[in-house]
Amino acid sequence: MTVKPSHSSESATGGAPTVPAARAAAPAGDGADPASASRKFLARATLVTASLSIAGSVLGLVRDQALARLFGAGSDTDAFLVAWTVPEFAATLLIEDGLALVLIPAFSMALARRARGAAGEPVRALVAATLPRLCLALAAVAALVAAVAPYLVRALAPGLPEPRLAADCTRLTATCVLTFGLAGYCSAALRAHRRFLAPAAIYVAYNTGIVAAMFLFGGSWGVRSAAVGVAAGGCLMVAVQVPSLWRQLTSRTQAPRGTGADTEERPMQLALIAAVLLFALVRQSQVLVERFLASGLPAGAISHLNYAQKVAQIPMTMSLMLCTVTFPVVARALADGDTERARTRVQRDLALASGLVLLGMCVVISCAPQLTELLFQRGAFTGEDTAATAGVMRVYALGLLGQTLVGALVRSYFSAGRPSWYPVGAMTVGITVTSWMGAATVGAWGVTGIAAANALGITVTAALLLAGLGTGRRTGPQSLSLRIRQVLAELSRPVRAAVVATVAGAFVAGRPDSPVAGLVAGCLTVTVVFVPLTVALGAQGHASALRSARTLTRKLTHGRFR
Repeated sequence: MTVKPSHSSESATGGAPTVPAARAAAPAGDGADPASASRKFLARATLVTASLSIAGSVLGLVRDQALARLFGAGSDTDAFLVAWTVPEFAATLLIEDGLALVLIPAFSMALARRARGAAGEPVRALVAATLPRLCLALAAVAALVAAVAPYLVRALAPGLPEPRLAADCTRLTATCVLTFGLAGYCSAALRAHRRFLAPAAIYVAYNTGIVAAMFLFGGSWGVRSAAVGVAAGGCLMVAVQVPSLWRQLTSRTQAPRGTGADTEERPMQLALIAAVLLFALVRQSQVLVERFLASGLPAGAISHLNYAQKVAQIPMTMSLMLCTVTFPVVARALADGDTERARTRVQRDLALASGLVLLGMCVVISCAPQLTELLFQRGAFTGEDTAATAGVMRVYALGLLGQTLVGALVRSYFSAGRPSWYPVGAMTVGITVTSWMGAATVGAWGVTGIAAANALGITVTAALLLAGLGTGRRTGPQSLSLRIRQVLAELSRPVRAAVVATVAGAFVAGRPDSPVAGLVAGCLTVTVVFVPLTVALGAQGHASALRSARTLTRKLTHGRFR
C-alpha cells in the first residue's frame, strides 16, 4: 500500500518564484483546490505514519518487557544497555535527526529541478553521487566500532560490573552503523517522494527482529541474544524499504516540463553535512552523560533510567509524527521560494505537537507507578524496580515538551538545505547544563538527579532554538523565521492546562488499589480536564487536531482512504 497525494507533488510548473509549485499544480480530480488536496493528503499520510508508529512503539514496549522479564534490571542488562548506546546513536545520526535533515532537502531540490524540466534525471544522479560513498564510509565506521569495543565500553561506563559482556554486545550492535545508515537513506528518499508507508514500518521490523531473537536464543545466549536481534532488526529495516525505493528510482514516469527556468543545481555541502551530524551527535551525547554518571550507582540504575525513558518518550514520538510528514512539505516550499507557506506550516506543527506531547506528559506523570507496574513488573523485574523506575519516569517527563520542540524546531534550520551552526551551539549549551547539573545532583538524588538534569538541559536548548528563529534574525531569501511572540502565546495555553490536568490525574490515579483501575481513572481524568481546558483557553493546536480528525473520519466513512 502506498499513500499517494491527490495530485502529483512532482508535476508543479516552473513559473515565477512567487507561484509556488505546490499551488500551481493541477487540482485533484474531484474538483478540490490544491490547498484542500494537500491537506487531505497530509491527513492520510499522517494516519498511515501514526498507525505504523504506534505499532512500532507497541513492539518497542514488548521488546522492553521481554528484556525486563528475561534478564531483569541487573548487571547483565546494564551491560547490554551500554552496547545499546551504538544503535541509539546510529538512529539519531542516521535515521532521525542526522541524514534526514540533509537528504530530504537535497531530494526535494532534485524533485523540484526535475519538475521544472532539468536536463537528465536529477534524482538518480543524486543517488549515484551519494549512496556508494555513504556505504563505504558507514562500513568503515562499523568495523572501527567493533574493533575498539572494549575501549569504548571502558570509556562509556567505567564502573560497569560486566565489561566483557558489554564489549561482546557492542561488537554485535556495531553492524547497525551500516544498516541504519542505509535505512535512513531509503527513508529520506521515500519521504521526499511523499511515500510514507515503508519508512513508517522500519521500527516495526526492527523491534520484531529483537523480540524474536531474545525469545529464540535468550535461553542459551543470555542477553547477547538481544544484541543479535539488533543486528537482525537493522537488516530488516533496510529490507522493508528497498522495494518501494527501487520502484521510485526505476519508474519511467517523468514529471512534465515546466515553463520557468530551472533551479540552480546545488550539491550537498560538506558544511551542511558536518553541521547536521554534529548537532545530532551532541544531542545524543546526553545518553553518554547519563550512563557515565549512572555507571557509578548501584547495579540496575542504568536499567531504571532506560525503562523510564522508553515509556516517557512515547508521547514525544507520537507528537513528532506530524513533523515527520510535513518536513518534506516545508523543504519543498522553501525550494519553491514560498517562505510564508513554510512558516505557517511550521507554526501549526509546533502548536499541534506541543498540545499532543503535553497531554501525554500529563498521563505519564500522573500514572507512572501504574504504567511501570503493568508494563514491567513480572519475572526478574521486582516491586523495588517498579518504584525506582516510576520515580525517574516522572522527573524525565518534565523535559518532554523541550524534547518535542527541539525535534520540531531543528528542522526549520536545515529545511532549506543550507548549513547552520546555531543549532550545534544551542545543543552544546544544553548538554553543558545537563552535565553540570547531573554531576552536582547524582550524589544526593541518584538517578533522579540525572533525569532532572536531562529535563533542564533539553528545555534550555529548546528555548535557544526558538529564540534563534525570530523574524529579525533570519532575513535571507530562503531563510525560515517564526513569529516568536505568537508561538510563545500559543504554547502557554496548553502548558497551563497541563499543570491542572496533571494534579487532577495524579490524585485520581492514586485512589484505586488496582493498577489497571488507577491507570484508566488517571487517563480519563487527564483527558477530561486537559482537552476542554485547552479549547477554552483558545489553543490552536487542538482546533487543528479536531479538524484533522473530522477530515479522516469523512474519508474513512466514504471509503476513500487508500
